[in-house]
Amino acid sequence: MSMTIRRATPEDAGTLSRLSARTFTETFGHLYPPEDLAAFIAEAYAEDRQRVILSHPDYAVWLLEDDGEAVGHAAAGPCGLPHPEVAPGDGELKRLYLLAPYQSGGWGGKMFDAVMEWLQRNGPCGLWIGVWSGNHGAQRFYARRGFEPVGEYLFPVGRVRDREFILRRTKPYPVHRE
Repeated sequence: MSMTIRRATPEDAGTLSRLSARTFTETFGHLYPPEDLAAFIAEAYAEDRQRVILSHPDYAVWLLEDDGEAVGHAAAGPCGLPHPEVAPGDGELKRLYLLAPYQSGGWGGKMFDAVMEWLQRNGPCGLWIGVWSGNHGAQRFYARRGFEPVGEYLFPVGRVRDREFILRRTKPYPVHRE
């Protein structure tokens, strides 16, 4: 395997659209009626929507590639979580997904570090994450990195409303600049 992490560009919109749909379905597809899942994916991960995100200076996406094939992605931007303590300039890890065969190999942590470094590129800021209440592995992953639960909200996928935890890290995340 020749694994690389690189910042995605607007030209990666189609790749990101397909990978986002695949990883979301692989991770959460069993939770939703098929028509709700299909409608959510068609709207949330549409290629045009990914292109807008990839073109916006306040957002960034990274791709994990295995010999040039995208197998994971991470996305970050301004915090949009519904919590009263979110402040202007706070950043949010919006997505971190790897295809199942690439999980538990350290690549998620490397992608997470890239996101944290980018979010703090202008100095320390509030760091936030929303995570599904049933995703205990992700909760442990984020807890090991200093994130603590501070609230919750409902995330709609069609008719289903998922209970999501809001996590926050109050101290800057250590970044390794060379």
